[in-house]
Amino acid sequence: MSNAALKDKVAIVTGGSRGIGYAIAVLLAEHGAAVVVSGRDSERLRRAAQELEERGAAVHGAVADAVKREDADRLVEAAKERFGRVDILVNNAGITRDGLLIRMKDEDWDRVMETNLKGAFLMTRAASKLMVRQKSGGRIVNIASTAGAMGNAGQANYSSGKSGVIGLTKTLAKEWGQFKINVNAVAFGFIETDMAAALPTEAREALLTQVPLKRIGTAREVAEMVGFLAGDGAAYVTGQVFHVNGGLYI
Repeated sequence: MSNAALKDKVAIVTGGSRGIGYAIAVLLAEHGAAVVVSGRDSERLRRAAQELEERGAAVHGAVADAVKREDADRLVEAAKERFGRVDILVNNAGITRDGLLIRMKDEDWDRVMETNLKGAFLMTRAASKLMVRQKSGGRIVNIASTAGAMGNAGQANYSSGKSGVIGLTKTLAKEWGQFKINVNAVAFGFIETDMAAALPTEAREALLTQVPLKRIGTAREVAEMVGFLAGDGAAYVTGQVFHVNGGLYI
């Protein structure tokens, strides 16, 4: 482990078995936190938890679907039972079902909004109740997107959901500040993930022309911002949106 900035802290990372979520789980563990990672794919989750353990992390993997209230409640309870408390929640679980609005199916809209926005609502409600009872504050970091701030053609559902996450973040910062629970969002841009890797070469190059830094970001760079917001250095930061996008949106 590189340091112990988050020693004795317990974090939940939804969608933590791959991509940005896994990178966040790794970084929080490196900083000393015990980490509970969730996901819907049991085998992928098992592998992720095993890799984290091999890195020396205190970790628990829990199969859960963040859009189900009972799963959200169970996930928080599992963290409490395994590690005794919850100090940090990272709402990272998200999906895309892209398409122009005129052709978008009801299911494509509903599923994206449920996962990306309702899931964050359910998880935050469950975790914040415990944080309030603990009377020691807490940190909630919602993973938003550049698309939620600037919109993106073909992503009406995704952009709307991530915009909602930003609104949720600002509102909850006002509601939970009295309990010393800080709520912030990290909005990522063009990041090297499985979704980005699936883009055709022409689409990737077109996106890069819009990025002043002229490169794709890494999941670790998003995780670094989450780590800052989870730590003591961000004690007086709440209700903010931090963009990690190489200048794509300014």
